[in-house]
Amino acid sequence: MSTTELVIASKEGNNEALGQLLEQYRGYLLMLAHRYLSDRLRRRIDPADVVQLTYLEAKRDLPAFRGSTPAEFAGWLRGMLKNNVATAVTRHVTTQKRSIRREVDASPAPGQGSHAGGWIQQLPGSKTSPSGVVIRSEAVVALLAALHQLPETQAEAIRLRYMEGLSLADIVERMGKSDTAVAGLLKRGLQKLRVIMQSDDSPWF
Repeated sequence: MSTTELVIASKEGNNEALGQLLEQYRGYLLMLAHRYLSDRLRRRIDPADVVQLTYLEAKRDLPAFRGSTPAEFAGWLRGMLKNNVATAVTRHVTTQKRSIRREVDASPAPGQGSHAGGWIQQLPGSKTSPSGVVIRSEAVVALLAALHQLPETQAEAIRLRYMEGLSLADIVERMGKSDTAVAGLLKRGLQKLRVIMQSDDSPWF
C-alpha cells in the first residue's frame, strides 16, 4: 500500500497498516528528536525513547487525528514528539538536583547507538572491516551534525532520498509537496550539505 493508503487504512482500524505507517516515520522522528535535543540533553534523554513514547501516544490517540494525508500525519506526529521532548526535558533536567554539566558522558556518540543504524543505510565505508566500521561511525556523526544545520524540510527530503532510497514520487506523497518543490528541496539541501561538510574538512563530499 502507498503511504496515503496506509493512513486511510490506519484510521479505519487496521493495526497492521498503522504499524507499517509508523515505521515509515521512525527515521524522520529520530532525526527531529536529535535536532530538538542538545548534546548534553542526549546524555540523559535517548531520542529513540522519545520516539517510542510518541508511537504509543499515536496508537492511543489515532481516533483524534482528523487529517487524511501523509503530510498531515507527519505534522501530527511532529507535534506529539515536540510535546514529549518538552516533557522529558522538564522531568530529566529542570527538576534534577544535579547539574547536567557535571555528568560524565559515557554513552556512544550521537548516531552510534543501537537505535541509529536502522535509518542510516547509505554511508561510506565497509560494514565488516574494523577500519570500515570506524569510517562509518565517523560518517554517521558528521552527517547527523550537518543535517541538524539544514532546514527541516530539506533534511527530511535528503533523508528519504539518500538514506531510505525512496523515489521522487514516493517523497512527493510522503511530504505532501509537488514534484518541483521536492526537487528544489533536494537541490538546495544537497548544496548546503556539501558546503557544511566541506567546511568541516569532511572526506564524505
